[in-house]
Amino acid sequence: MTVRILCDFDGTVTTQDNIIALMQQFAPASDFEPLKRGVFDRTLSIQSGVGQMFALLPSDGKTAYLDFLLERAVIRDGFSELLQYSRRQGIDFSIVSGGMDFFVEPILAPFLEQEQIYCNVADFSGPFVHIDWPNACDAHCTNGCGCCKTSVARTLRKDGDIIIVIGDSVTDFELAKQADRVYARDYLITLCEENDIAYTPFETFHDIVHDLTRTEVTT
Repeated sequence: MTVRILCDFDGTVTTQDNIIALMQQFAPASDFEPLKRGVFDRTLSIQSGVGQMFALLPSDGKTAYLDFLLERAVIRDGFSELLQYSRRQGIDFSIVSGGMDFFVEPILAPFLEQEQIYCNVADFSGPFVHIDWPNACDAHCTNGCGCCKTSVARTLRKDGDIIIVIGDSVTDFELAKQADRVYARDYLITLCEENDIAYTPFETFHDIVHDLTRTEVTT
């Protein structure tokens, strides 16, 4: 039996949502805002909405996009401590992100190996950014998740494993429904409360380490 933490990235590891920040800076608001609303009110699938958002961005801006995000990325307090705790306790830690490889991987490079990161892939070979979905929904999910967190969980999970989810938004909702434990902030709290999903709120990763220590989650 293994305890597995599946942790969101945008708005969870980083204090801001990098996709939203990128779009607000570089995409036409008249095109971006309806897509954002559609994703958050779930009238658009995440895959469709996010794919259309990135299609608003010219590919020749890649360096500017990355520089913008790297300059502004702030890691939420306690992230290193949570990783250290996980290693000491033999907890398997993965990032499962609806973000894009070109910014997720560089921001996380000081903390994690690449094989611990599941995210989408941005293709800059055409005139506008195109998104590939290496972790798309499997046969058990029809939600158009983009990076399907439940599919990743099914790939990783072995019988008897405990799944702990850490997240903040609509992209974490489907996985939260299936998790053994949920740590939530921001909009994910609203979704959990609306759907009677048990959760523990957090503001920093120190809160999560404290709760895990207190409740003695071990392998």
